[in-house]
Amino acid sequence: MDRTSRNCANDLVVKIATVNGTGSASANGFLMQAIFRMGIPVSGKNVFPSNIQGLPTWYEIRANKDGHTARSERVDLMVAMNPKTYVQDIKEVKSGGAVLYDSSWPLAEELMRDDVEFYGVPLSQMCVENFKGARQQILMKNVCYVGVLAALVNIDLDILSGIFEDKFGKKPKLVELNNTAVRLGYDFAIENFECPFQSYLEVMDGNKDSVIMTGNMAAGLGCVYAGATVGAWYPITPSTSLMDAFKGFCEKLRQDPESKKNRFCIIQAEDELAAIGMVLGASWMGARAFTPTSGPGISLMSEFIGLAYYAEIPAVLFDIQRTGPSTGMPTRTQQGDILTTAYASHGDTKHIVLFPADPSECFYLAVTAFDLADRFQTPVFVVSDLDIGMNDWVCDNLEWDDDFVPDRGKVLSAEQLESMDQFYRYLDVDGDAIPYRSLPGVHPKGSYFTRGSGHDKYGRYTEDGSLYQEVVDRLKEKVDSAANSVPEAEIIHNEGVQIGLVTLGGCRKAVLEAVEKLEADGLHVNYLRIKSFPFGPEVEEFLSSHQLNIVIEQNRDAQLMKLLTMETGIDKKKLRSVLDNKGSPLSAQTVIDGVQQELVSQSMATVDGS
Repeated sequence: MDRTSRNCANDLVVKIATVNGTGSASANGFLMQAIFRMGIPVSGKNVFPSNIQGLPTWYEIRANKDGHTARSERVDLMVAMNPKTYVQDIKEVKSGGAVLYDSSWPLAEELMRDDVEFYGVPLSQMCVENFKGARQQILMKNVCYVGVLAALVNIDLDILSGIFEDKFGKKPKLVELNNTAVRLGYDFAIENFECPFQSYLEVMDGNKDSVIMTGNMAAGLGCVYAGATVGAWYPITPSTSLMDAFKGFCEKLRQDPESKKNRFCIIQAEDELAAIGMVLGASWMGARAFTPTSGPGISLMSEFIGLAYYAEIPAVLFDIQRTGPSTGMPTRTQQGDILTTAYASHGDTKHIVLFPADPSECFYLAVTAFDLADRFQTPVFVVSDLDIGMNDWVCDNLEWDDDFVPDRGKVLSAEQLESMDQFYRYLDVDGDAIPYRSLPGVHPKGSYFTRGSGHDKYGRYTEDGSLYQEVVDRLKEKVDSAANSVPEAEIIHNEGVQIGLVTLGGCRKAVLEAVEKLEADGLHVNYLRIKSFPFGPEVEEFLSSHQLNIVIEQNRDAQLMKLLTMETGIDKKKLRSVLDNKGSPLSAQTVIDGVQQELVSQSMATVDGS
């Protein structure tokens, strides 16, 4: 078929099924990077098991000229490298799609489909003939299938060669090995198949001023730019790479150029409880300190979080969500900690929570989190998820204002303390519910007891209910007032539209794609993406302006909808849910199907009611 007659350029979904621990991750990354360098918007979603090796793993690449890079329900081209998942993998391929497999061993006749093209390539045999040693043969097999894919979808080998040079430039032997492997696969495909495949790629200019990054990498960099100097954590999937990134950036940016001494402190604690304790101690001393964790870690930190709230100690916590409860599925994504973080700890607590939608927002909201923590003297949560934190995203280049000055809030200097008759740590002097604080060692007049037990506004121990109530009521007022300082929601609003789609976090890409497709089908909807809690006034205004608001989130219990019900004056009848808690990144098709089902349900209810 003449390629010019097709209409399938730059709209491609490739899914690669391999075995965990075989080194496929690097090869899959090469493929995604090549597509990125062609200027095509692209994403890479890694689906991997929680064990070290041996179980099935998948990598999903979506390239789309219109920038729709959320997970897709369709598969155009399946790279089936794991015989144990052949049945499942081949079943997923769309009619008219294709399967690439290792024909060193025959494919069972019952697996063949008449509506799918099968590309058999003797990958294992080729690698045994061309490479030495079992490990090298296994690794190069992955690069070989990248070469086959390059031919099938029209990727210039010079692009891949440039990637190898960038990655292995100091190791010429590795550059040579990878170029050899990719050429083996490419030449075989050109000689044996009609190339390119019906869904192919063409160079475009869709990634100008963009970069590939993960959310954890971006958040780690954001901590550096925010002025954080102390990080304490206990390793837990999927948050560990955030601290790894922070450490790497600090070693480059936070070492004294003359003495080579570190200007940062990173501590791997014995558990999550110790980690948050270290963060609070450092923050109390005046450092900007943080801890990255996931849902189980938040549970363990709960008592210390309440101490920070009540004693008014700034702290930043990154919650990279995974599936729960308990251990759950630690390598799958979810949004199950919305309520947990909003009200973490026991008793009456309420916290500032930020919800980034992609890696670039992980960077910017990390900086914002430290400013808010200092300004309001309270814990602040940045709630991401595994998809954002660990997967590869294409984002705009990060920008930075060199004139940035951190907002340290109401911290008294030695001069200010000297001029005061008496300093009371928990006294609301200005009427904004935020007291002044002092840092240890600044001035004798700045001393006070940090009270996690009952205390009055002067910081004195008390079990008088009225005096206790006065303090905790002020704390609520303080956190509620943050609604005017947190990032505003992202809104698309057209007058006269009666249906609103509401979401948060990593659902953004899928919901925006769904909005576009629903509009194309004649269903007009508005869009609200919540970026923070407590909710700004724009949230309730948006909800009030629609007859129906469909809340789209990735958990079982409709946590965002419940939070909206509790924290706004919106009639519950105006709120409905579309939920997805299977552990995979959200797709636009899931949103569309859920919205349509909900509208049918609403229509039937109206008929029954009439």
